[in-house]
Amino acid sequence: MRRSWVYIEGVAYEKGVDAIPDRVQIVPEIEPYRSMITGEMITSRAKHREHLRRHGMQEIGNDSSLRKPYTGMPDTAPQQRRELLIAQANAMTHEQWKAAGRRDLERLRWQTRDIPDPLKSI
Repeated sequence: MRRSWVYIEGVAYEKGVDAIPDRVQIVPEIEPYRSMITGEMITSRAKHREHLRRHGMQEIGNDSSLRKPYTGMPDTAPQQRRELLIAQANAMTHEQWKAAGRRDLERLRWQTRDIPDPLKSI
């Protein structure tokens, strides 16, 4: 039997008792892949770890604990933010405005794939 505990304000409370699994879970070997660093084939987890170590690389995924927390907009009132955005837009040239619009459309196009390009006629 395995006991688990939870600590609330420094006091330990028993969460429950779980049975220890009677079988072992075996994680399969990784599929071989070509290294993006050197082009060599990596065929096992051990080779993968050694390859990363040898080249000073670190494996990261989409684990949210690795990302910096969102701090939000600068501490300004909504009206000040609006005025700042309007001032930035007014300071842009026509070409900068078109380029910004194209970037936004390209981002949308990747999400929906069906948006026509209204700036082609400009």
